[in-house]
Amino acid sequence: MEYVRLGRTGLQVSQLCLGTMTFGLQCDEPTSVAIMDHATEAGITFFDTADAYPLGGDLQTVGRTEEIVGRWLKGRRDEVVIATKFRGAMGPLPFQQGNSRRHIMDAVDGSLRRLQTDYIDLYQLHGYDTQTPIDETLSTLDDLVHSGKVRYTGCSNFLAYQVARAVGRSETLGIARFDSVQPRYNLLFRQIERELLPLCAEDGIGVIPYNPIAGGMLSGKHRAGAPTEGTRFTLGNAAGNYQGRYWHDAAFDSVQQLRPIAAEAGLPLVTLAVAWVLAHPAITAPIIGASRPEQLDDSVRAADTVLPANLLETLDELTRHYRYGDAAR
Repeated sequence: MEYVRLGRTGLQVSQLCLGTMTFGLQCDEPTSVAIMDHATEAGITFFDTADAYPLGGDLQTVGRTEEIVGRWLKGRRDEVVIATKFRGAMGPLPFQQGNSRRHIMDAVDGSLRRLQTDYIDLYQLHGYDTQTPIDETLSTLDDLVHSGKVRYTGCSNFLAYQVARAVGRSETLGIARFDSVQPRYNLLFRQIERELLPLCAEDGIGVIPYNPIAGGMLSGKHRAGAPTEGTRFTLGNAAGNYQGRYWHDAAFDSVQQLRPIAAEAGLPLVTLAVAWVLAHPAITAPIIGASRPEQLDDSVRAADTVLPANLLETLDELTRHYRYGDAAR
């Protein structure tokens, strides 16, 4: 497993990042531990989580994923780069969510407690908050960096203009700026290529995209009709979100077209999909996930897979319309 720089920082991270959002609901703790063990054996030392995980949970389950990761981390904290996120509701009251100074200060202490660590390597906004001035959020993150609770900061699910404005305000104020973004990106969702990825490449911002296999759609295991039970497409309150993203005829048609291309290249479809994400020069480390340890193997293989130029051209042509919208042609 190769290591790459996170944006313009000096931090070196593994070329693949382990996503943990299935831990604690879709995956029980023994399975989650086995997945983390398998990932580290494959050379992955970069883990991503969030205080609001597990995916598909509710206020009764928030924090469970970080607790599982925290118990696993005991005795090996120095061997792993930990990224977590905040913004989601951690309680029923209005100030128990969002990007306000009040919530960030509460959220970081909660994550540190659950992760059983003194510091977070990469602390990320899980989304934009229109109710909080961006200067308030950024200055609070700067305080956390100076306190030592947080080493680097980033954001997830921000539009390009929101990232640009945040970086501009940080530079104007002379405070810590975002070192990474975490957007959705895969062969079935390419809109970030138009503005966000060029911005990150020009400004030295690391990109750690999630959903490189489209929530499992690019595994090729799903068939049109009723969503597959026991997957993200039927998992709690996340099911509707994932069905809206990928469970439609255009996505199934694209997967059917991609199958023979992967077969001709001698690659599992998952490996092809993750290798395609890695091939973009602005990408730092795709976030891969699994509900069983062995599911990681095809994604891990992508780290050693270089797609030839003619294959990249074919994939670009086949999925180009996804740069402009899921259903655009």
